[in-house]
Amino acid sequence: MSELSGQVSRRRTFAIISHPDAGKTTLTEKLLLFGGAIQLAGAVKARGEQRRAHSDWMKVERERGISVASSVMTFDFEGKTFNLLDTPGHEDFSEDTYRTLTAVDSAIMVLDAAKGIETQTRKLFEVCRLRDMPITTFINKLDREGRDPFDLLDEIEQTLALDVTPASWPIGMGRDFLGCYDLLADKLVLFGKGAKGGLPDEGETCNGLDDPKLDELLPAYAVTKLREEVEMVRGLCPPFDIESFLEGHLTPVYFGSAVNNFGVREILHGIAERAPTPSPQPTASRNIMPDEDKVSAFVFKIQANMDPKHRDRIAFVRLCSGHFKRGMKLKHVRTAKIMNIHNPVLFLARERELAEEAWPGDIIGIPNHGQLRIGDGLTEGEDLRFTGIPSFAPEHLQNARPDDPMRAKHLGRALQQLAEEGAASVFKPMVGSDWIVGAVGPLQFEVMADRIRTEYEVPVHFEPTSLYTARWVEADDHLALKKFVDANTGSLAEDHDGAPVFLARNAWHLDRAGEDWPDIRFLKIKEHVD
Repeated sequence: MSELSGQVSRRRTFAIISHPDAGKTTLTEKLLLFGGAIQLAGAVKARGEQRRAHSDWMKVERERGISVASSVMTFDFEGKTFNLLDTPGHEDFSEDTYRTLTAVDSAIMVLDAAKGIETQTRKLFEVCRLRDMPITTFINKLDREGRDPFDLLDEIEQTLALDVTPASWPIGMGRDFLGCYDLLADKLVLFGKGAKGGLPDEGETCNGLDDPKLDELLPAYAVTKLREEVEMVRGLCPPFDIESFLEGHLTPVYFGSAVNNFGVREILHGIAERAPTPSPQPTASRNIMPDEDKVSAFVFKIQANMDPKHRDRIAFVRLCSGHFKRGMKLKHVRTAKIMNIHNPVLFLARERELAEEAWPGDIIGIPNHGQLRIGDGLTEGEDLRFTGIPSFAPEHLQNARPDDPMRAKHLGRALQQLAEEGAASVFKPMVGSDWIVGAVGPLQFEVMADRIRTEYEVPVHFEPTSLYTARWVEADDHLALKKFVDANTGSLAEDHDGAPVFLARNAWHLDRAGEDWPDIRFLKIKEHVD
């Protein structure tokens, strides 16, 4: 096996998806704890600077207690390298999550044992389904009263049309939660009371559920119930099938309590053993195989001002093939310019270190001053256009105005940068001087105002507009598009890339434009293209 193939087979690049409050941020931190990437357990609960988990570094996230930006964390565990991408939990920031899911090979879906599948979980799952992405399920908060495990499995199967197979089975729940039986490794893992900061033990290896060891370690009622339930669940659910999992048809389900570090080791073992290695990546011309010698990569996210002292912008880049080395010269496909990659970084949330090298599946950060945009490809010469990285038409539109009219130019610059970062859509109408900001959800406006004020020192306010929606416009015939633009200047704007956007006043206005201009496409989803 070549060094490249060996490094590819060690990589596991995955995201965590969930509804807000299901425990995603806690699970993220505990995975880092087990991976040895952080020493402190319970930073989520600690006071002061440690109050937020490692993955929530942005000021506005610490103040509101929600995740709104995607973070990347790289750590090693049992000879494997994990690239974990945390995603925004709040639905108003789902666009960032959709793009993050283009950069991973599998996902962990976190469910609250009391609530099961919630709206945001379903939406994010649908994005994973479009990509046939393997999903591992973690049912969290077993230390509290929740729903019946059979009920939860049935809901996953019915709501998501996904086969389920329990990887572990809970023994009790809430106050009576005693632990889990690991069905794939035949181990009994008991829930240790009290030692919240420590790591639970590895568990007792058993020879199946008939092992008399279980009768010694568990109360009689619990053993009887465990044996009955597992027999039932094995009769109802298909056995774990690796092919079906990798094709995105079946999910192994783990039970646990992330806040108590319980069930975390088992899910990490599961990802290490069964989750896919870096997969081929689609481009307009061909699929890129991870073991190709030449380096190729794409940008899936831009983050401005990770370090407020330096007005830096980091492009988050997924490596698709080849062995990347610091100082490499790569072709920036959109501009056809050569970029010298001097200071690439690896991440542990906000902390970063220089990346001397990286392999397929790894996520590196490339500091730049606005050259790189979402969807851009970097290669050793080949003109590759990566596909499948979406932009969504905003559902909410507002005017952005600086509190001080003299700062209008500064506001324009700030909005432009935030748009390139993918934080929201920004449109400059062809008539008039106002900027129009489009967002997937209303909370984005608050977060943007907060960031513009703190990061760019431009106090800004957003005002409602009379606009209904925005659609990108395109046509196969360049002249037809020009004719449409000339005839509709009052309803048109340009996005931060200079692409034309139709601003509809109401549903009738949009429908009428479609009827009057049959050669024009009005797009709700636009792919980022080089």
